[in-house]
Amino acid sequence: MFGIVASSPSSSSASIGVQFVLTGIVWGSSFLFIAIALTGMTPTQVATGRLVFGALALAAVVAIRRERLPRRLRTWGHLCVLGLTFCVLPYVLFAWAEQHVSSGLASIFNATTPIMTAVMAWAVFRVERLRAGQLAGIAIGIAGVVVIIAPGSVAAVGDSTIAQIALLGATACYGFSLAYMRRFLGDSGLTGAAFAFGYIAPAAAVMLLLGPFTLVEPMRLSPEVVLSIVALGVLGTGIAYVWNQNTLRAWGPTRASTVTYITPVVGVALGIAVLGERITWNEPVGAVIVFLGILLVQQRLRLPRRAVA
Repeated sequence: MFGIVASSPSSSSASIGVQFVLTGIVWGSSFLFIAIALTGMTPTQVATGRLVFGALALAAVVAIRRERLPRRLRTWGHLCVLGLTFCVLPYVLFAWAEQHVSSGLASIFNATTPIMTAVMAWAVFRVERLRAGQLAGIAIGIAGVVVIIAPGSVAAVGDSTIAQIALLGATACYGFSLAYMRRFLGDSGLTGAAFAFGYIAPAAAVMLLLGPFTLVEPMRLSPEVVLSIVALGVLGTGIAYVWNQNTLRAWGPTRASTVTYITPVVGVALGIAVLGERITWNEPVGAVIVFLGILLVQQRLRLPRRAVA
């Protein structure tokens, strides 16, 4: 996502644009990959697989580039915290939730990450001050989530409602982690690939250590399942992060963060085209309201001065 990077030679504008679009496509496709992988694997097996393949992909990038890894135990400690909050918990929650909701809906909820990040940076870590317009954006974003969840939960609080709450828990983990990065790892001096490997590798190790408890159920490894989990790990959890870091260096965090607008579009479109999913009226309406909140939080849209006053 939008983490901490070190300086590097700038890439051409066209190359950065391509990497930006590819990142949005890959991250948007991740929800489809999860849905397909779940046909032959449990949620914890999916989370473990994507972390192992992601760690291997990033290890190869770090080795080929001969990039420097952290040397201080304190830095590794913070990276291990990120491994749990940025990878293990949200990956398991997303995979579990997609057993009960569509991949398209999961991609819509993922778009709440900027709002969660603003809340955590402001309320938990105190690394940001929010203006009145940004606070209004958070309130509008919450209203959008209510529009998405409410119609189903009014009838009955079932697995779908609980799954949607789990998705919010996952994006809250992302928001916490991104604010944590800013608070404790703002001067890590690591490249994007080394930084990502620093928390994805410990996360993969944790899931493998838990394997005797979480990986005991037999897997049905069809070609589709294998290809999905490899793509989810190598592309979505590995290479796409490097692309995103290159975009972040070239464009800065504000422009780079607009990849958030691509992923749900791709996720919903693939869910409909490949899995035959359907969306109800409240999902796109709620998504539009959430995006309006994001625009206010990121100060791309501002309230009139009288309203702020």
